[in-house]
Amino acid sequence: MGEHIIEGKFDEEERKAFVQHLIDDIRALELMMMGGLIEDDIQRIGAEQEMCLINWEYRPAPLSLEIIRDIDDSHFTTELASYNLEMNLDPVKLGENCFAKVEKQLTGLLGKAKTCAAKHDAKILLTGILPTISKDELGMDFMTPIPRYYKINDILKAWRGDDFTLRIKGVDELSLHHDSVLFEACNTSFQLHLQVSPDDFIKSYNWAQAIAGPVLGASCNSPLLLGKELWKETRIALFQQSLDTRKWTNAVKEQVARVFFGERWQEGSVVQIFKEDVSTHRIILTKAIEKNSLQVLEEGTIPKLEALNLFNGTVYRWNRPCYGVGNGKPHLRIENRYIPSGPSVIDQMANFAFWVGLMVGRPKKFDNMPAIMDFREAKLNFIKSAMNGRQTVFTWLGRPITLKKLVLGELLPIAYDGLKKVNVDEKDIQNLLGIVETRVRLGTGAEWQIGNYRELRKQMKQDSALVQLTKAMYTNQRTNKPVNEWQSIKEIARKRESFKWVGQIMSTRLMKLYEDDFANLAISIMQWNNIHHLPVENTKGELVGLLTWSHIEKMGDINTKEARVSDIMIKNVITVQPKTEIQTAKKMMKVHQIGCLPVCVDFTVVGIVSKVDL
Repeated sequence: MGEHIIEGKFDEEERKAFVQHLIDDIRALELMMMGGLIEDDIQRIGAEQEMCLINWEYRPAPLSLEIIRDIDDSHFTTELASYNLEMNLDPVKLGENCFAKVEKQLTGLLGKAKTCAAKHDAKILLTGILPTISKDELGMDFMTPIPRYYKINDILKAWRGDDFTLRIKGVDELSLHHDSVLFEACNTSFQLHLQVSPDDFIKSYNWAQAIAGPVLGASCNSPLLLGKELWKETRIALFQQSLDTRKWTNAVKEQVARVFFGERWQEGSVVQIFKEDVSTHRIILTKAIEKNSLQVLEEGTIPKLEALNLFNGTVYRWNRPCYGVGNGKPHLRIENRYIPSGPSVIDQMANFAFWVGLMVGRPKKFDNMPAIMDFREAKLNFIKSAMNGRQTVFTWLGRPITLKKLVLGELLPIAYDGLKKVNVDEKDIQNLLGIVETRVRLGTGAEWQIGNYRELRKQMKQDSALVQLTKAMYTNQRTNKPVNEWQSIKEIARKRESFKWVGQIMSTRLMKLYEDDFANLAISIMQWNNIHHLPVENTKGELVGLLTWSHIEKMGDINTKEARVSDIMIKNVITVQPKTEIQTAKKMMKVHQIGCLPVCVDFTVVGIVSKVDL
């Protein structure tokens, strides 16, 4: 969520000064570009690992501040939600055993995090979206209690002027309102960095956009959200919608989303990209900056461009241009933000090698992307890939082609040649690209999750299936085998003692009635479907009653052709919430001599629990 500001006034005076610093930073970058000051004689790679904290029930564990305090390592930092952590790896020179070095540090730091997490009865899991996250963990009480996060939330909500709306349709459909940016916290990624020379930046950036669709399709690992089977890489839709401040109007007008792929091929230099972003996106965060970048440059020192970097950290291009300073030398990077965490460390390293190999192996014919490919093709390829993953049919250079044929026939050879060109060890090339090849042939992490989740749903209810799926992911991930070698979980025993809350055992696929429905139709629906209890809603979707077979029988003779559901329903309904303990629900049923309890969030029915479920 951008630079980690310890303190900030965020007032009008600070904002005014920040705006001037931002303008001056862009001018300073222009001067450094013209003066040949940007490093261009070396390439480095780097990465950022986001991870989920889970408890022994495989649910989100809001312990990030405690664990970071125990780790006491500057490589680690907080994320928006208190059940996520981020880890920043050191840059490594591209070539020879660079990927082995990255993997060694990544594994070592993850081991450190796992050790500290265990002291707090928590575990570390790498996954694009944690299957067991529920609506309960998306409230403000799960936001990491740091001022910058609250400030981001307040500003984006104010700009939006209304609740955020989430609508994603896949096999299932998810549609709901939420009152904070915390849905963004469902996303965890493995962000890749590649240093690029300033003269080649625009060619490299456009090529990065062109290959984004197929690279994503081979890496999908986020098919589930709140128990719904949505896109193969649901993070793409979720991230954009969770931070979308655009207002819905009756007028047709163009508005650029805060999270976006882009609108056109880039021209000129990286400075033009930064200018475009400043021109189309409002400033969210500010901070006090001591020294003007132009003044620093005049003194013969390299400026950090603090205002530009802070602003750039709040504009979420899937391929993001970055400026940094290392060892006193300024450099430019492309940050790949669309790769999900997991399924395993070795899967992530394979994704890393595939992307870097493609980037450095770009054939000369792709130097001028506008001449050979319509930008909208690249953008549509990216969206289709997020939706369909390995089953995507792309438009590539004007012709349709499947992901399998494109990756195996064209892109993997380019990646191989690219890694060979920069002298990456042959053994590492074969191993890492071989994992990508196998995954493209046999299935991605998203497909592993979906296949196993569907099997689990045949045996158990949604919440239990999500827990068992997460448990199996954690178990398999510890082996560090690529996902195609993971064990299936078809035969998982249903453990009764693991159930604690009503939400774990309730029926969620509900038939509902409305209070103005005719009684004869309602009774027929109950008979046809062998249902003994039906919740009754009003036109606002709020629970107003309960129709039960036993209550109908007690009423005696009624003219069901004339009567409405409101005439025969129970109006004083006893309800519970998803986090009501099962033992409490049992006692309530016994005390009130009832056979079911509607499960509600606010006034909305989300499930029903009966004696049969108990």
